[in-house]
Amino acid sequence: MRTQVKRAFTLIEILIVVVILGILAAIVIPQFTNASQEAAMSSAQSQLQTVRSQIELYRIQNQCVIPNIATAQWVNFTDPTQNSQNQRYLQQAPRNPLQNNDTTVAAGDATFTGGGAGWVWDNANQQLYAVDAAGAVLTDPNSGNPF
Repeated sequence: MRTQVKRAFTLIEILIVVVILGILAAIVIPQFTNASQEAAMSSAQSQLQTVRSQIELYRIQNQCVIPNIATAQWVNFTDPTQNSQNQRYLQQAPRNPLQNNDTTVAAGDATFTGGGAGWVWDNANQQLYAVDAAGAVLTDPNSGNPF
């Protein structure tokens, strides 16, 4: 008569697997912690590019006139009745993912540091900048220049 031998993992084998999984987790998890911040920065950069192109289109269609976005608060770009072309340049005010979806625009320049705004409009250079969570203009980590 045959007897069946039950096969199972030993305690040592299980401990080795747990240690290996712990080492892999320690390597992989830190790489995912910055993923949400990088995604928010990428989204802000993409929105900046889109909004800047729409501002340029507005400027071209309105005889080189760009309203002060800090005081207009996106009205001229989102309401077709507020511009000479009767065009909606943006479906809605852009939301800054770095500032909890803040649509507020402040007046300033590339050296702006302050809170309470998601975007900064530099009226002198007619340029729009995004503001990060610390209230500073979003800059390229490699060059340090504002986006």
